[in-house]
Amino acid sequence: MKFFNVAVVGATGAVGNEMIKILEERDFPVAKLRLLASERSLGKTLEYKGRHLPVEVLKEDSFTDVQIGLFSAGGGISEKYAPLAVQAGCVVVDNTSAFRMAPDVPLVVPEVNPEAIAQYKRRGIIANPNCSTIQMVAALKPIHDAVRIKRVVVSTYQAVSGTGKKAIEELSEQTRALLGMREPVVKVYPHRIAFNCLPQIDIFLDNGYTREEMKMVNETKKIMNDDAIAVTATTVRVPVFYAHSESINIETEKKITADEVRELLAKTPGLKVIDDPKNLRYPLAIDAAGRDETFVGRIREDESIANGINMWVVSDNLRKGAALNAVQIAEILVRDYL
Repeated sequence: MKFFNVAVVGATGAVGNEMIKILEERDFPVAKLRLLASERSLGKTLEYKGRHLPVEVLKEDSFTDVQIGLFSAGGGISEKYAPLAVQAGCVVVDNTSAFRMAPDVPLVVPEVNPEAIAQYKRRGIIANPNCSTIQMVAALKPIHDAVRIKRVVVSTYQAVSGTGKKAIEELSEQTRALLGMREPVVKVYPHRIAFNCLPQIDIFLDNGYTREEMKMVNETKKIMNDDAIAVTATTVRVPVFYAHSESINIETEKKITADEVRELLAKTPGLKVIDDPKNLRYPLAIDAAGRDETFVGRIREDESIANGINMWVVSDNLRKGAALNAVQIAEILVRDYL
């Protein structure tokens, strides 16, 4: 077996931590692991395979002798350092939005469009989609292949871990404050998140949608390789720590029954159908947290249109929505291309 030097950029962040954990869990062929972050993390160590590895400061020459770079430190960092990593001979799997819509950068969900990985040679970069997009297209692709999807209406209920460690801490602190009859401190989000829902993720654009919502629209079309799919999204931040939930309504060209959808999704790799409403069994964020699968339930026909399906999709946003998807891309990369 061939082994590779791997760098994790943004190693001390929530997604970076998961990347390190998943590299170990899946026994990725790592020869040497380099952990990179900002100067604030200098002196820290992170555990990998029983050893405590030092966190190094990210620099322009950090990618010497590195073959694979897993980036999750923000779009600006990726824009600056990903090209430098490529110049040093590294293939970058980038978890930020920096390159997702670049026409010469593949945007990949391994269960949906693994063939797109081959396009990495154009710029040396493969983009990891937005977390909410990943779990949605994983559930949509089998249906699209079977009966072609015309339109998607999605509402998301997204965990605070999607914003990072500071948001996780803020939800904890605000909850304790409110239960202790104290005034909560608001820093990370524009409004209090504890015991609240915020119909805003990222900034608002001129069309009235948020940037997060338009990511779902544009990324879905690119990943599914079909610009004709109509997508509209409303993204909401909810007081949940881990795992995003989505209510998805689709309209298809041909009729497909709820039972046919269940059967189709049940045999799709990476998906797990939990759909037994009579016994109150359906996907829950608390059950999806820490799991690799994307869970689908509440599958039912939309009685308001001829060819419509409703479903509820839940996935761990730090794992399948970010770190796991990136490592899965890297696995295909080393197996088939490097």
